[in-house]
Amino acid sequence: MSSSAETAFDFGSLLQINEEAALTAALNDYLTSRSYLAGFGPSQADLRAFKLLPRPPDPQHVHALRWYRHISALQQDLTADSSMKGKRVQPPWSPPAGTEVPQLRLYNSLTRTKEPFVPQKGNKVTWYCCGPTVYDASHMGHARSYISFDILRRILRDYFKYDVLYCMNITDIDDKIIKRARQNFLLDQYREKQPQAAQILQDVLSALVPFQEQLASTTDPDKKQMLERLDAAVAAALQPLQGAMESKAADDVLRPLAQVLLENSKDLLADWLDKQFGSEVTENSIFSVLPKFWEGEFHRDMEALNVLPPDVLTRVSEYVPEIVEFVRKIVSNGYGYESNGSVYFDTQSFDSSPRHSYAKLVPEAVGDQKALQEGEGDLSISADRLSEKKSQNDFALWKASKPGEPSWNSPWGKGRPGWHIECSAMAGSILGESMDIHGGGFDLRFPHHDNELAQSEAFFQNDCWVRYFLHTGHLTIAGCKMSKSLKNFITIKDALAKNTARQLRLAFLMHSWKDTLDYSSNTMESAVQYEKFMNEFFLNVKDVLRAPTDLTGRFEKWEDAEVELNSSFYDRKSAVHRALCDNVDTRGAMEEMRVLVGHSNAYIAARKSARLRPNRLLLESIASYLTAMLKIFGAIEGSDPIGFPVGGRAVDLESTVMPYLAVLSDFRENVRKIAREQKVAALLQLCDVVRDDTLPELGVRLEDHEGQPTVVKLVDKETLLKEKEEKKKMEEEKKRKKEEAARKKQEQEMAKLAKMKVPPCEMFRSETDKYSKFDETGFPTHDAEGKELSKGQAKKLRKLFEAQEKLHGEYLQMNQNGN
Repeated sequence: MSSSAETAFDFGSLLQINEEAALTAALNDYLTSRSYLAGFGPSQADLRAFKLLPRPPDPQHVHALRWYRHISALQQDLTADSSMKGKRVQPPWSPPAGTEVPQLRLYNSLTRTKEPFVPQKGNKVTWYCCGPTVYDASHMGHARSYISFDILRRILRDYFKYDVLYCMNITDIDDKIIKRARQNFLLDQYREKQPQAAQILQDVLSALVPFQEQLASTTDPDKKQMLERLDAAVAAALQPLQGAMESKAADDVLRPLAQVLLENSKDLLADWLDKQFGSEVTENSIFSVLPKFWEGEFHRDMEALNVLPPDVLTRVSEYVPEIVEFVRKIVSNGYGYESNGSVYFDTQSFDSSPRHSYAKLVPEAVGDQKALQEGEGDLSISADRLSEKKSQNDFALWKASKPGEPSWNSPWGKGRPGWHIECSAMAGSILGESMDIHGGGFDLRFPHHDNELAQSEAFFQNDCWVRYFLHTGHLTIAGCKMSKSLKNFITIKDALAKNTARQLRLAFLMHSWKDTLDYSSNTMESAVQYEKFMNEFFLNVKDVLRAPTDLTGRFEKWEDAEVELNSSFYDRKSAVHRALCDNVDTRGAMEEMRVLVGHSNAYIAARKSARLRPNRLLLESIASYLTAMLKIFGAIEGSDPIGFPVGGRAVDLESTVMPYLAVLSDFRENVRKIAREQKVAALLQLCDVVRDDTLPELGVRLEDHEGQPTVVKLVDKETLLKEKEEKKKMEEEKKRKKEEAARKKQEQEMAKLAKMKVPPCEMFRSETDKYSKFDETGFPTHDAEGKELSKGQAKKLRKLFEAQEKLHGEYLQMNQNGN
């Protein structure tokens, strides 16, 4: 038997046996080791063998008899259902049409448009990010880039499930670092000599001469303002010391004044010392102390911001041999040339090649000498250095070291790397001839990143060193460019003193990573309110989940409200996915998450008002999803399945203390019930003190709801104390307004009483500037000029007169009644 056109087995010679008994015995033997009941209809072989047997086989031939009955039954079925044509088969199946699935698209600075993201090697993503030049404290401009890239990296890795290799550099050889390290070293030496007050005064006066010239020639308004402020600080410290010197004050008077002057003048004094003695600083180790210190501070800042460390960290000082080899090959490929011990990139030779193009990112900036010179560095734009180049657009690959600069051996003599070549050599060493993503700040596009592209493609002889270039937007401070001269220069430590790392990250999440972000009180307040909004939802869901239930009680029937909320849940998840596919639009994703919480809050409130329990599993699913998304964004740490961790502790504080708090809450609720029944106000007041004063100090919030169990929430102590302070301020303001209203009411009543005391015959007599004659009742008849009042004027005054009669009559009645 078979369900197809094939026979279930080959009877072969069995069909040639004509004698019934012999055929039955042979058929039984054949069927002993074969299946004959596995089909939906008899095969042609089955039917032919069946026709050879005139009757059922004897019971001793068990298999033959069973087969005979099966075939007989199938034939009866086929006969009974005359509408059946052929064998019963499954109906055809077709797949659903489905809907279009969004694809991740990233804004690529190489095309200035959103492009579908396609890694070069399957699921693997290679990513290089320009790191900091470590010579000073990290500021909010750094945070703008590194938090934004951390968010993008986490989403690509944890949401889109790419295998990301993230490489970042540390620039620890640079003109800024060299100059700052040299100045610090010389200033420290100067202080160690412990100069006398007269020497400090003389040196500061000498340093002021070139400083004043610099101040006079500076045209940049921000820089000029900063120099003017420094000039004022020096002048303020200079005058007291000069006065003391002229009066021949004692050393114990001069010494502190000289130290104040030295402190106020350290920047201009360091610059003056550098110009005099900078060329004598030659020990390489002097130039490594400063970047090593600030690199450590940078890593501590990134850890405090919950920014993931890179998979690979490269330092320029550790890659000098690779950089030398990189430069050598660029020269041998015909795109670089040596000049006076330095090596420059030949932009004209590169751009004239048919397979290359210079300035892919910002072609309109080619020739911008200000930008090019900023890229070369303060120590590398002297007239002799600029004259070494074939073209003004050429840039340094290797710089011949001058006296007072660190140096390394190379085929072109002692020197140091150029700025742009560092990233090319380090990224090429780790990621090879082509990477998927290169990231950096918007202001690095030209000349830094365009020069990186040119020299790397000159080295690898390709035109695809970077596939996707991502640039984070600028950061402004309350609408202004961040600048020390504007006194709005904010370090990461300054920002973390005002807000938590989570709040800063939420602020970044609520803005597009590629657009300008304004760091202001309004921006941070929005982030704080978003955090509070989400946290309250998580706490409410936790309260729902703590309600006792048995194992099967967790599964509750879905009514229309649950179906509607679940539909919103699905729609919002889809919207979040579309937003993240659209250039990782975290702003849109965060707004969809806010909408989902709003719908969930409305559902919880409706259920509670109807005295019904909210659906545990549905709310748990929503809260778990939101928590998972915030974890992906880096806004939640820890393993808690729902909500923000309490107190930032490693232990699961909530599961540890909540059973005890539940007992306390139930006990307090029973006490309040008894106190209300027996009207014991003191006990109710004590219960309020526990709720309002005692427990907030421990990070516990109790929420009393009429007719419902008290809600227990674990919240950061600082948050609760801030809420308590705000509540106190609101109550004080309410009390002040109430007292003000009572005072005004009293004043009005006193004014009314004073008015009531005046007899109507006297109310107009005092207004001699308006009226000159009155009748016997005190009613005015003539104005101040002696003219008789008109009928209209008299009519208006009569109404006032009669009203005063009534008012004064009420006053007399009050006196008569003893009030």
